[in-house]
Amino acid sequence: MKKIVLLVIVISIVGILLYQAKPVEHAVTALVSESDLIDEDSLTIVSRVNLPTGYKRVAYPPGSFEEYLRNYKLKPYGSKIINYDGSTYFWQQGHIGILEIPVPENGLQQCADALIRVRSEYLWESNRQDEIGFNFTSGHYCSWEKYAAGYRPEIEGNSVSFHKTAGIDASQENFYRYLNLIYTYAGTLSLYHELPRIEDAQDLKIGDMLIKGGSPGHIVMICDEVVHANGEKLYLLFQGNTPAQNVHLVKNLEEPLISPWYKLEKDVVIPVSNYTFQSSKFVRFK
Repeated sequence: MKKIVLLVIVISIVGILLYQAKPVEHAVTALVSESDLIDEDSLTIVSRVNLPTGYKRVAYPPGSFEEYLRNYKLKPYGSKIINYDGSTYFWQQGHIGILEIPVPENGLQQCADALIRVRSEYLWESNRQDEIGFNFTSGHYCSWEKYAAGYRPEIEGNSVSFHKTAGIDASQENFYRYLNLIYTYAGTLSLYHELPRIEDAQDLKIGDMLIKGGSPGHIVMICDEVVHANGEKLYLLFQGNTPAQNVHLVKNLEEPLISPWYKLEKDVVIPVSNYTFQSSKFVRFK
């Protein structure tokens, strides 16, 4: 009888040890998998982040906005987030890449502004300048074409009118003055009301944005997209921030096993770096 009891105890102990060993094995797997997804020597989004097992990148045409974003240049791995005034941002634990986007010293290029800049520069470089234009928070549309032709807004409260008060200037230097104007009078709230909304998360693609329209609000942009054989999609995200600072490719702090990839759904809580979207909504540039 004692031998039987002893045998039961030994089997129980072995079983407990095997059970306790499983989380350790999983933790090691998670650590290795996460590190395998980052290529520290690469200087573009598409080459910085590797594919999760079983996924492939969704194909887009050369010259498209999707490919423009996916191939955006990055600073060397480990670069810190720097604020517009040259100071180091207080929290450096939420990113795996810094995009090569200058940060103006005027402090205007905050979260929505940074994405407006990325979209506008793509249109500029694609010789589609006639498509550059955004609504002010008041709802009034301000296009680059009219600004280049010399028209400037006269703003009194929510009343906006445009008058020709400057000469024609279609230079790139004037283009960035136009963007500073947009940064001043547009933001997450205007984008939320102006842009088409994505009602089905299955329709999300590179260039779409997760948004909380408000004052303050927040917005991040999808910059890469992969799909599994079973149809499940994962996405990479980058963001600007307040104060104005380097645009950065964010980690997924909630799911380190797939970080920096994200699963995205509509109307759910989605933590992104140091901000939490309480009820996820998505919009797309026209």
